Amino acid sequence: MIHPDSATTRKLAARIISDGGLIAFRTDTFYGLGVDPLNPDAVRRIKVLKGREEGKPILLLIADSSVMTRLTTQPPRLFEKVTAELSPGPLTIIVPGIESLPHDITAGTGTVGVRLPKDENVRQLVSECGGVLTATSANPATMEPAKAAAEVRAYFPTGIDLIIDGGEVTVSEPSTVLDIVRTPPRIIREGAVPRSAIERVIDLSDIL
Repeated sequence: MIHPDSATTRKLAARIISDGGLIAFRTDTFYGLGVDPLNPDAVRRIKVLKGREEGKPILLLIADSSVMTRLTTQPPRLFEKVTAELSPGPLTIIVPGIESLPHDITAGTGTVGVRLPKDENVRQLVSECGGVLTATSANPATMEPAKAAAEVRAYFPTGIDLIIDGGEVTVSEPSTVLDIVRTPPRIIREGAVPRSAIERVIDLSDIL
């Protein structure tokens, strides 16, 4: 069930994802659960596995900015400015989502959170799996995010088709979540990218 991260393992992961399967892998923050975000049945598997309550959207990892056309019709004008300064890295940016995204991804908000990971191995995995993957943390809804492949297996003895062992996580904070759909933009969750770094790029002075 656990395979070390390698080119061979990533190809196996790609086949699993294309067949509607579910994988676990190390992101640039914690271990995450990955499925094809455009496959509603696969996305529902995450909700069932985690016991995740309704109403919470699922964040996505992208391999590069070219896949944004599959997720949003028109990124806000701040998107390029923010990504130019703060991506790749542990910053999730909320943008308008296309209507065809599954409800479990957007939670009915009409928006989607995307992140370009800094870790090259993670980007290569996402690219191999079609350019975009879900990346909700690999843990039951009431537990702490998994920091190692063995922790993922302990949390979920069944239900995951492949766990990719990318080593133990060394970070202590989740990604920062920045909503640039709102006017003014707002930090939804401050994490690995501090507020001060974002304020050097855009004006957050009106945030409550």
